[in-house]
Amino acid sequence: MAPPILKLDDIFLSFGGAPLLAGASLQVEPGDKICLVGRNGSGKSTLLKIAAGLVEAQSGEVFRHPSSTVRYLEQAPDFAGFGTVQAYAEAGLGPGDDPYRVTYLLSHLGLTGEEDPNTLSGGESRRAALARVLAPEPDILLLDEPTNHLDLPTIEWLEGELQKTRSALVLISHDRRFLEKVSTATVWLDRGSSRRLDRGFAHFEAWRDQVLEAEELEQHKLGKAIEREEHWLRYGVTARRKRNMRRLGELQTMRSQYRGHKGPQGTVQATVSDAQESGKLVIEADKITKSFGERAIVTPFSIRVHRGDCIGLVGPNGAGKTTLLKMLTGQLAPDSGAIKLGTNLEIATLDQKREDLEPEDTLANYLTDGRGENLIVNGEQRHVTGYMKEFLFQPEQARTPIRSLSGGERARLMLARILSRPANLLILDEPTNDLDIETLDLLQEIVAGFPGTVILVSHDRDFLDRTVTSTIAPAVPDAPDGRWIEYAGGYSDMLAQRKGALEERKKAEKAAERPKLQETATAAGSAKGKLSFKQKFALENLPKEMAKAEAEITKRELVMADPNLFTRDPAAFNRLASEMEKLRAGLTAMEEEWLELEMLREELEG
Repeated sequence: MAPPILKLDDIFLSFGGAPLLAGASLQVEPGDKICLVGRNGSGKSTLLKIAAGLVEAQSGEVFRHPSSTVRYLEQAPDFAGFGTVQAYAEAGLGPGDDPYRVTYLLSHLGLTGEEDPNTLSGGESRRAALARVLAPEPDILLLDEPTNHLDLPTIEWLEGELQKTRSALVLISHDRRFLEKVSTATVWLDRGSSRRLDRGFAHFEAWRDQVLEAEELEQHKLGKAIEREEHWLRYGVTARRKRNMRRLGELQTMRSQYRGHKGPQGTVQATVSDAQESGKLVIEADKITKSFGERAIVTPFSIRVHRGDCIGLVGPNGAGKTTLLKMLTGQLAPDSGAIKLGTNLEIATLDQKREDLEPEDTLANYLTDGRGENLIVNGEQRHVTGYMKEFLFQPEQARTPIRSLSGGERARLMLARILSRPANLLILDEPTNDLDIETLDLLQEIVAGFPGTVILVSHDRDFLDRTVTSTIAPAVPDAPDGRWIEYAGGYSDMLAQRKGALEERKKAEKAAERPKLQETATAAGSAKGKLSFKQKFALENLPKEMAKAEAEITKRELVMADPNLFTRDPAAFNRLASEMEKLRAGLTAMEEEWLELEMLREELEG
C-alpha cells in the first residue's frame, strides 16, 4: 500500500454546542478517487476545508506530504485583481505547468478566457474555478459540488476528465450518476465521525443500510444487557451482602452509553399540500416560437401536457430551457403561435437561483409570510416550529436569519415553503442543487407520487430517470438551433431514442448514396472491366488486417478490465485507452473500404 499523501486523523471541531466533527478521519493515497458523503450540515465541506488548510481543527492530526500539491475548488471564487478569466485561471498554475492546459480547459468549459470575471454568472464562475484547479494537474484535487450549475454535456465531459486524471480526488456532490462514474472509494461522514468503504458510491447505500441495521441491533443488545444488570442489582444481592462495586460501575457505564447514543439524523417528512384538481388538459402549445435578435431560441414547437404528466427539460446552458419553461407556464409570450393554460391551475415554483430568499429574513417569517407563528398545511393549522422539524430544522433556528444557512439548508427551506402551498402544477427549476442524497430521495418520492402535473429543469440524470414520464431536449444537442423534441421516458430513454434515430438516419444516407456508388462502379466497369491490381490486393488483404486489429483491441480490453489498473498505473491505463481509440478508428476505416470494394467487385462481375 502506498503511503498517504494526505491524512486527517481524529479531527475535532465545534462552533459551540454539539461538535460538528468528533473523531473524523480521511486518508488519501496516490490515485484515490474518494467521494465524501453525508447529510447536509454533517461537516463535509468543513472537513474538505481542513484538508485544504483553510480551516484549522481544534484537535487531531493533519498531515500533507511536503512535496504534494493541493488544489481546492472554491464555492465562491475570489476574482479580485484579475482582469480576465484567462488571467484568473493561469494564476493557479505552478512552475513548470503547461499554460496550454488553461486554454484547453476553458474551451471545453464554454469560456473564451476574455470574459470579465466581475460579470460572470454563477455557472460561469464555477467553470472558471474548475479550470483554475484542474489546469496544474495537482497531486490532490478537493472538489466541493463541482457539478453545480453545470449543464449535462459539461458534466459528462468533466466525468471523463476526472476518470483519467492522475490527481487523487476527494469530492462532494449530490449527483448520484456522477459519483458512481468517478469514485472508487467512499467516506461517510455521520454524526461527527467517519467510516470508509473501499468501493465506489454505487455500493454505498446498501453498505450504509447494513451499518445502521448493525448499530440498531447493538443498541438493542445493550438495552437487554442493562435490563439483566438492573435485575441483578435489585434481586441478586441482599441488603446484608456487600455490593459488587465494579459491576455497579459497569452498569452505570452501559446506561451512559445507551442514553448518550445519538441515532442517525432523521429524514425529511413531507407531502405536497392538496389543491383543487386541475382540468385534464393542463397546457397546450401550438407552434410557438421565440427569438432574441437573430438567434432562434424556440422554432415552431407544439405539445399537449395532461394532468399527471411529469416532464423533464434538458439541454446545455444557454439552449433556452428557462425561456421555454416560462412560455409554457404563461410567464412569457411567444413571438408566434399560441399557449393555452388549463382550468383551476394552482402553481408552485422552485427557482434555481433562490431569488425568493431575503438574506435578513428569518426562517419562521419566510415560511409564514410574516403572518405570526402558524401556517396552514393541507387545510390544517400548524405551528411553524413543528413544521420546520419535518425538514430537519431545529426550533431554535426559527429566529435565525436565512443568510446563516448553508446552500443545502436554503434549498430545503424553499422546498418546505412550496410544499406548504396548495398546488396542482409544480415548476421545479434545478430542484436538486445542494440537496443531500436523503432529501433527494424524498423529493423523488414527492414528484413521482404527485397527483398533479410536474415540469422540471434538471441536469441530474439519475433524478430524471427516476421521475419523468417524458423528456424535452434540443434536436441538436451540441449546437442548439431552436428545435426541441419530446421523447418518451427519462434521460436514458431519450439517449437510446436519439441513438436509434441517428442509426436510422445513417442507414437512409447510405441507401441514398448506394445508387451513386453503383453508377461509379458501372462507369469503372465500362472503362476497365475489372478491379485494378491495387484494389484486388486490398480486397484480399483487408480481412486479415481487420482480424489483426480486432485481436489487438481484444488484448487491450482484457488488460483494461483489471479494476485496479488505473490506481496502480494511470499512465499505462491512459496509453492503452489512446491505443484502443486509434485501433477502433482504423478498424472502422478498413471495414468501410472493404465494403466499397466488395460492392464494386459485385457490380463488375454482375
